[in-house]
Amino acid sequence: MITIVDYGLGNVGAFANTYKRMDMPVRTARTADELASAERIVLPGVGAFDAAMDLLDASGMRDTLEDLVVDKKIPVVGVCVGMQMLAEGSDEGLRSGLGWIPGRVRHFSHAPANADLPMPHMGWNDVQPIAGETLFKGLETDARFYFLHSFYFEPADPADAVAHTSYGLQFACAVRRGHVHGVQFHPEKSHHFGSNLLKNFAEV
Repeated sequence: MITIVDYGLGNVGAFANTYKRMDMPVRTARTADELASAERIVLPGVGAFDAAMDLLDASGMRDTLEDLVVDKKIPVVGVCVGMQMLAEGSDEGLRSGLGWIPGRVRHFSHAPANADLPMPHMGWNDVQPIAGETLFKGLETDARFYFLHSFYFEPADPADAVAHTSYGLQFACAVRRGHVHGVQFHPEKSHHFGSNLLKNFAEV
C-alpha cells in the first residue's frame, strides 16, 4: 500500500490519481494513526522549506514518520520540497530538515556563474540517472521530467546523488541513501516518465 503524507502541501490528489490509474493501492494519511501502517511513503511538498517543516510538525505525523523511516526502514520518496526536507537544512530558511540524507539545499545563485539564471527553473528537462538505479528502471535513456524550483539538494556524499540535471550547473535531481529516496522534479506532472518512476517506487 502506497501512503501519501497529506500535511497540507503538495499535489496529493495528483499522486493518488496516478497510482489509481495504474490500479495500484494508494491512500492518503492526515493523522499519525493513518500513517502508522504505511508500507511505502510519498512525502510531497511545494513552496518554502521552513513553512513545509512547520506544517509537518503541526500535522502531528512527524514522530510517526521518523519511526517508520528511521527505525522500521520503510521506503520513502520525497518530492520537490519533500526531497529538500530530507536534507539537514536549506539556504532558504532557518529550520533544520529531517537529516535523513546528509547535505544542504542551495539556491542556484550559490554558484556565482549562475547569478543571472532565470528563476525558477521551470519546465521539462533531461535527467541522467546513475546506471542500475532501481527508481529509474526503464528510464535509463531519454527520460524527461517537469521541474519547478529555485533551490537544489547538494548531498554531502556525492555517492548519494543518483540522477543529475543541468541548469546552469549540473545538480543532483534525485538522491538516495538506502531506502530513503528524493526527486526534485514532479513525477505526478511528468506523464509516462513520472508514472514509470512512481511504479518503480511502489515495487522497491
